[in-house]
Amino acid sequence: MEKKHEQVHYVGDSRVRVNREKMYPKDYSEFPGKTEAFLPDFLLKEWMVAVVFLVAFMTLVMTEKPPLGEIADPTNTSFLPVPDWYFLFIYELLKFNWAAGKFIVIGTLGLPGIAFTALLLVPWLDRSPERRPFKRPIATGIMLLVLVSIVVLTWSAETEHKEQLESAPGPTPENTKVIGQNEQGHKLYQQNACVKCHGEQLEGSNGPSLLGIGNRRSADYIIKVIDEGKGTMPAGMFQGSPQEKKILADWLVKQKQK
Repeated sequence: MEKKHEQVHYVGDSRVRVNREKMYPKDYSEFPGKTEAFLPDFLLKEWMVAVVFLVAFMTLVMTEKPPLGEIADPTNTSFLPVPDWYFLFIYELLKFNWAAGKFIVIGTLGLPGIAFTALLLVPWLDRSPERRPFKRPIATGIMLLVLVSIVVLTWSAETEHKEQLESAPGPTPENTKVIGQNEQGHKLYQQNACVKCHGEQLEGSNGPSLLGIGNRRSADYIIKVIDEGKGTMPAGMFQGSPQEKKILADWLVKQKQK
């Protein structure tokens, strides 16, 4: 007898629960030595590392004197204000014609806005699963371009600022006179090599003018330059005791432009 092929039809019933294994994450004890509990094990380690860096940072803050500038003087026309170092690249960017003047909006809002917007959209713009930099050339190239641009612009702004300080016109002998010509500081100035480069009347000859230096520099800064040198001035030019060096610096601070 020929057998008939029977068909079985399955009908779903929402009242019958499907016995499926729930996808619970495995316990960390199943991976000995490879993972740990977030709280308190992992979080405690994070806190310990954070405390070490915080203590080191606070120690540096308390032991290192902050590099404060000169006292604000509205009569000092040679002062060149610049932003902090982490904004120098934007400061230098605003010197280009296409990002200044009529196009100042491009330099102040346009380019920074594009950069920050792109940073926020990175998770959607670059969805590659690769973690190796050379497997993601577009993202890596943009990152390197931005970093190189920031470094070059910061270095250019700092170099230009130093050149401007060195070439800034100082006070002239006509409106400034040497104060305390009979004081010991003036005698030390003449006895040492200072007079050869900075002139008899501080007008400058082979070196920059020191007229009105009290408007721009402090005694501590002058002593630092004497000890360490600056530009073409080598260190150790002053031949005298630390007390005499302090007397000379205090005398130079008195030389202010009126």
